[in-house]
Amino acid sequence: MKSDPGHYDYWPYINRPKLTWPEGKKIAFWVAPNIENYEFDPPFNPHRRAMPRPLPDVIHYSHRDYGNRAGFWRMLEVMEQYGVRGSVSLNVATLDHHPEVIEACKERDWEFFSHGIYNTRYLYGMNEAQERAYIEDVIESIKKHTGQRVIGSLTPAITHTERSIPMLAEYDFTYVCDLFHDDQPVPLNVPKGKMISMPYSVELNDFTLFNGPRVTPRQFRDVQKGFFDRLLEEADENGSVMCIPTHPFLIGRPFRLDAFAEALEYITGHKEVWVTTSREIADYYFEHHYDAAVGAIAEHKKEWAPRMTRAQVT
Repeated sequence: MKSDPGHYDYWPYINRPKLTWPEGKKIAFWVAPNIENYEFDPPFNPHRRAMPRPLPDVIHYSHRDYGNRAGFWRMLEVMEQYGVRGSVSLNVATLDHHPEVIEACKERDWEFFSHGIYNTRYLYGMNEAQERAYIEDVIESIKKHTGQRVIGSLTPAITHTERSIPMLAEYDFTYVCDLFHDDQPVPLNVPKGKMISMPYSVELNDFTLFNGPRVTPRQFRDVQKGFFDRLLEEADENGSVMCIPTHPFLIGRPFRLDAFAEALEYITGHKEVWVTTSREIADYYFEHHYDAAVGAIAEHKKEWAPRMTRAQVT
């Protein structure tokens, strides 16, 4: 049995240093379109099935292919209408398969961060050399096609290994989205450089909501608004981050677009909101809040570690 790798420390949400954003904004809001690429007949991985049905799974393959063909363009229009730049969670194979999609993102000054190569190829089962080659491929591919030096990561299908976070830090990544433990950026324990976990929500994710409880579009809108309203209620005490992760093959369906638009209209219409990207959040946090957070975590550990007789203290 593997032990907790200790990537982050326990740090209660109360009594933290005050978190604010540019111009005194209280909530940093970003949208993460997952622009993905699925293979028709992906290689077998014993740790995770690529598709729900036996391969080739034409139903689910074509359902996902809808995203880059139709759904993306509708989603793009809605986001542009409300001045929301995307922070693209990118399967880098899309750079080669669908350059039209990438060009549309570049024209609108969207950010790209890593979501692996294909969404049907996972880190589960990789050895260290394979995982390094994967990271180097991602860095080189995004730089070549977009000009951006990628600094963020969400592993494909959330399949990170226990070495993924420290290894990404070695390659100068500064944030990861694989951890769903907080509503603020949180410093991570890495052997090199500085890294934070970026709030990226499972609960607000269209994939979770439409494929799990199978909410209606109106319920999807209400979930986003309810989450935002609570953060806003707490905003005088401390700031936070809200992310809506989307998948064009889901949110880009005609019957869901109005709900997405209404959620964006509601959130971006509040003066307390900084509409931004994940890279800008990370950069601002490192400059203005990271050191205070590290100090506060150290003080909390110093006070409480002697009482943690059963827990592993790192």
